[in-house]
Amino acid sequence: MSENKDTIVVNATVELTTQSLETIVDIAKQITGRNEKGYYQVDTAGMVSRMISRFLLENDFESFVKNSDNYT
Repeated sequence: MSENKDTIVVNATVELTTQSLETIVDIAKQITGRNEKGYYQVDTAGMVSRMISRFLLENDFESFVKNSDNYT
C-alpha cells in the first residue's frame, strides 16, 4: 500500500458512520471465516485502520492538507 511513500503510523480518534463500521465487520467476517471452534477471530480495528490508511493514500490526502481552507 505505501511502498512508494515515506509514512508513519498515527493513532487517532476517527468519526465514521455506524453503517461503515458494520459493513467493515461483516466483510471482514466473510473474508476470514470462523475458526475451528466456530468463532470469528478478526482484528476489526486493524481492518478499519488499513481501510482508512488506504483511502487517504489513494485519494491524495497530502494535497488536501496543503490547502489551509480545509482546516476550518
